[in-house]
Amino acid sequence: MTGAAEGLVPVRDRVTVLTSIGLLLIAAAAWAVVVRSSLRGDDMMMTMPMPATAAGGIAFVISWAVMMTAMMLPSALPMISLYGAIQRGVRETRGVPLVAFTAVYLLLWAATGVPVYLAHTLLMGMAPPAFAYGVAVILLSAGVFQLSPFKQSCLHACRSPFGFLLGHWRAGRRGSLALGWSHAVYCVGCCWALMLVLVAAGAMGLPWVLLITAVVAAEKLLPGGEWLARATGLALLVLAVAVAIRPDLVTVLRGHTM
Repeated sequence: MTGAAEGLVPVRDRVTVLTSIGLLLIAAAAWAVVVRSSLRGDDMMMTMPMPATAAGGIAFVISWAVMMTAMMLPSALPMISLYGAIQRGVRETRGVPLVAFTAVYLLLWAATGVPVYLAHTLLMGMAPPAFAYGVAVILLSAGVFQLSPFKQSCLHACRSPFGFLLGHWRAGRRGSLALGWSHAVYCVGCCWALMLVLVAAGAMGLPWVLLITAVVAAEKLLPGGEWLARATGLALLVLAVAVAIRPDLVTVLRGHTM
């Protein structure tokens, strides 16, 4: 614990409750957009091979940002709400407003849409056999990462909001921005592999979005989340081997005719 973190006390008041409700409403609005797009059959993942373009990239990143808001904001709610509660309990220093702390988190997740778009465009340009093996490699990489110490380290930070805030607290606005950035980096570090699975194997289809969201929330919020992460890793390894042996399984996973 740093010296600057001493004396930090969360203030559980009406503002904390209203903040949580507001964040949940934002997440609900994002979910409404995701579900509506899925029911309308919008092809967010551009399942036909297409060259990378600025317009296509911007459209993808916007859709990705909305989806990340829907998927990641609910499980980040304990950390964000606790930051706001502690901020109101600290009288001698002023950090960034809660909206800025949350914006840093969501903006970093939105920014991950850029490399995801480029990687997916490259993947979609592969011939069907190579594409299937590319998906198998991604599943294998995600499975290995889920079992890694780095995953457990990032997950521990996400599962312990109060300990994380005490250990990383810095005074002032710059310190608060750095705190928000650290929180976002740990979250991306914890969940990036699952998002690759969502894109490559699931084609961002609604069933996969719901499944990955449930796994992320369970890892972060439920008792035994660390073991769930390991179990998910083993499942991804088995799925990777299955796809490598039977490449046609990619069509089943993605729900599209390749």
